[in-house]
Amino acid sequence: MKGSFFVEEKENLERLDIVFNSRYPSFSRSYIKNLIDDKKIFLQNRNVKAGEKVKTGQLVTFDFEEIKPLDATAQNIDFEIVYQDKDLLVINKPQGLVVHPCSSTKDGTLVNGLLYKVKDLSGINGVLRPGIVHRLDKNTSGLMLVAKNDKSHISLAEQIKNKICKRRYIALCDGVFKQDEGKIETYLERSSSDRKKYAVSDKGKIAITEYKVLKRYSTKTLVEFELKTGRTHQIRVHCKYINHPIIGDDVYGRADKNLNGQLLHSYKIEFLHPITNEKMGFSIDLPDYFKNYLKKLK
Repeated sequence: MKGSFFVEEKENLERLDIVFNSRYPSFSRSYIKNLIDDKKIFLQNRNVKAGEKVKTGQLVTFDFEEIKPLDATAQNIDFEIVYQDKDLLVINKPQGLVVHPCSSTKDGTLVNGLLYKVKDLSGINGVLRPGIVHRLDKNTSGLMLVAKNDKSHISLAEQIKNKICKRRYIALCDGVFKQDEGKIETYLERSSSDRKKYAVSDKGKIAITEYKVLKRYSTKTLVEFELKTGRTHQIRVHCKYINHPIIGDDVYGRADKNLNGQLLHSYKIEFLHPITNEKMGFSIDLPDYFKNYLKKLK
């Protein structure tokens, strides 16, 4: 999809993403923001932020390959529903399960399983991601929030954005941490050498991760991480950045022949119920493959 248009007087001083969305309402705001971040939409031939205020007469140009929607079908996928009411679910995603369909994985995902097990899901993210408020990487296991209606979806998404929702992870990292606790704060953006990866940069989106050492082994460290922001691959990239990549991470560290992916588990989540405002919290144990790996360490 390629084209251009001039900003009209009625659009003066409006945000770029909102203006683009008004011209092309079939695209979600989040999708448009990603296009702007990926340098697919320009203002006056300049790459700007999604919130840039446009002016009358300015030129907006765009050039991107439109992703065609795929119809997600209901499939009996194995995952645990930890909690469920009429507004939301808390699920335990197993390692190896992709969250939603994409160009490379059209079925067999968590979304396919949700459509099989749950009658109502929010529609904010469209046919490919019904109910999905936030994601976990394919080989990251653990707790996820799923919205059953749009009101809940908006509330939960805002809680994540405003750091009201607290998410904690446990990971086994390579090397021995010197400090008992600390904070990693950087900017992250897509890697210039591999668009599927992310990297620490002097620009991009702010990413903040706090950590606390749980146990030290002879050559590895068991660490609790808390996300203060929710960037793609954030913990994995930050672990690589401080030279303690997560064990089994074949993208930001190295593969382990005894594992099917990184030892990273979302074990605890706290939030306010989107309708009742009740404080809610859930935690789950490490999966068996993670515990068995730890038993073999000295």
